Amino acid sequence: MSILDRYILRMLAFNYVVSLGVMIGLYVVMDLFVNLDEFTEHGPSVGVLLRNIADYYLPGLLLYFSQLSGVITLFACVMTVARMRHFNELTAILASGVSLYRVAAPVLVFGALTTSLLVVDTEVLIPRVAHLLARRHDEVGTLRGYSVALMRDAEGTLLSGLEFIPAAGELRRLVALSRDEEGALSRLVEADTATWEAIPGHPHGGRWKLSRGRERKVEKADASLPGPRGRQTLAQIHWLETSLDPPSIQLRQSEQWIRYLSLTQLRALEGSSPPNLAQVQQAGHVRVTTPIVNLVLLLLGLPFFLNRSPLYILRDATWCLACCGTCYAATFTCQSILPGVNSALPAWLPIIVFGPVAMVLMDRVRT
Repeated sequence: MSILDRYILRMLAFNYVVSLGVMIGLYVVMDLFVNLDEFTEHGPSVGVLLRNIADYYLPGLLLYFSQLSGVITLFACVMTVARMRHFNELTAILASGVSLYRVAAPVLVFGALTTSLLVVDTEVLIPRVAHLLARRHDEVGTLRGYSVALMRDAEGTLLSGLEFIPAAGELRRLVALSRDEEGALSRLVEADTATWEAIPGHPHGGRWKLSRGRERKVEKADASLPGPRGRQTLAQIHWLETSLDPPSIQLRQSEQWIRYLSLTQLRALEGSSPPNLAQVQQAGHVRVTTPIVNLVLLLLGLPFFLNRSPLYILRDATWCLACCGTCYAATFTCQSILPGVNSALPAWLPIIVFGPVAMVLMDRVRT
């Protein structure tokens, strides 16, 4: 690593930290300004209010970073190069026989490193707090409940409840339906109340403890023999084994819950043939393409500032904003399109369109 590389990387790191703090801080302040009444509707004290705000926004920082990572990296990198251009440092570098592509090399390496942080964030950190990200503003620190309707677990059991209270891990008026390979009802479990009990080492992490639990099994009879087609047995049970724990139910209640899963979890969910298979497949493609789009975004913006002239920086910044803003808006629009026959095309379309543009702009840099 040369002296030039260390000099550029120090400026990049400083600008990145500043950009990270400013953009995510602005995101939090704007969201809090719009939704402050959601935190105060139950009349909490000042201490409880501050605790609820911290409880909601601390996990949310991971989500905000995943949404703004590409913009933060772009802003830090172009600010660094623009500063060097403004103070004629690029002119001195060119006069010493160093190409502007050599100046761009540590910038691109830094962009790749920050993009790796995005991968760690989306694949490791966000899935661990996904159930917290699925909460609404008014659900933090309260015992507010909501109904659960026909939620499917890994074994195909459909779980319903009149009221689910995430903070207490409690499900009231539970109903669990199991079906056979022909789709007929094979098992029905009912309970007045179900409370989640965590068990270390348990395959599902725990089980539901039932209050007044009742199990009804329907056994199929041989159709070739005369008599009733099936026989029902009724028994009292105290536990329900299912992969749907309170965090999973809380996560699945969110419309965006699929986007909180890791790529490994998305692949496993895709293998279970869910009803929204196309949406799951599109989320997997978005997870792969997002880091690539962030690098394309950097390659689009960087050429506007790789110029030895200290003049017209504001003009070039305007062109950079227009070009990168178009790419960012197009990416958001494509990722919001509901998947149709081809779930991969909306996710890869920004790369197909703007990737060649970025290569042309980099090739036109005068070194």
